[in-house]
Amino acid sequence: MDTPAPPDDYARERAAARAALVRLRRMPSDDPEYESLREHVIGEYMSYARYIAGKFRQRGEAQSDLEQVAYLGLVKAVDNFDPDYGAAFLTYATPMIAGEVRRHFRDTTWDVHVPRRVQENALAVRAAERELTQELGHPPSAAEIAKRLELSADEVAEAYEAGAAHHAASLDVPTAMSDGDGASLGDLLGDDDPGFELVVNREALKPLLAELSPRDKRILLMRFFRNMSQVQIAEELGVSQMQVSRLLSRILGDLRQGVEAER
Repeated sequence: MDTPAPPDDYARERAAARAALVRLRRMPSDDPEYESLREHVIGEYMSYARYIAGKFRQRGEAQSDLEQVAYLGLVKAVDNFDPDYGAAFLTYATPMIAGEVRRHFRDTTWDVHVPRRVQENALAVRAAERELTQELGHPPSAAEIAKRLELSADEVAEAYEAGAAHHAASLDVPTAMSDGDGASLGDLLGDDDPGFELVVNREALKPLLAELSPRDKRILLMRFFRNMSQVQIAEELGVSQMQVSRLLSRILGDLRQGVEAER
């Protein structure tokens, strides 16, 4: 943890940092001293970047990760600051550093893809919930949050749902069983039942089968329900095995095309 400097020393340090920053911005980038002075200026303001990162520490991210993101925002602020614009450096750098941290939460900490608008609403709802809880002395209702943020009730509900998608549970997470044995979450999830597809196909076939001629129905009955070979079917119908093969190919082809046309 940084030890606070005495007020006079702090003021002198800040004045020296501002002077170095102004000198840096006036210096050509190809000057031999440019890189070393740039590193010095960034180092002088790193404690402030850590301070900004600390404001986001209760959002589930490691503080060290947030500080690295804040440092990136600081570097951008140092590289783009224009002392001629009239604003103090910290006035310029604060929203840039905080914005970099917010982008980190918005773009890299979501396990499931969520539209940017919904991400921003989810973060705003979470912050408003904390603020209103302190102000009201109890957790706020969705209507109170919607009023504070000027959102609709549906937008607040959508934000809560998106918040649940921020972090996904691993399928390898152990789950306690009633008998005491351990199992992973993945072990408890169901799998696709191939029977569902069979039901769909069977229902699609019913009207198509009803339209077949009596002979075609008889051929299908003998082949698929009585398990007769093509030779046996040919003997019963009084035709050749080759004719039976062609008839089956035609019937099945027509049924397949009919099912595909229904999808």
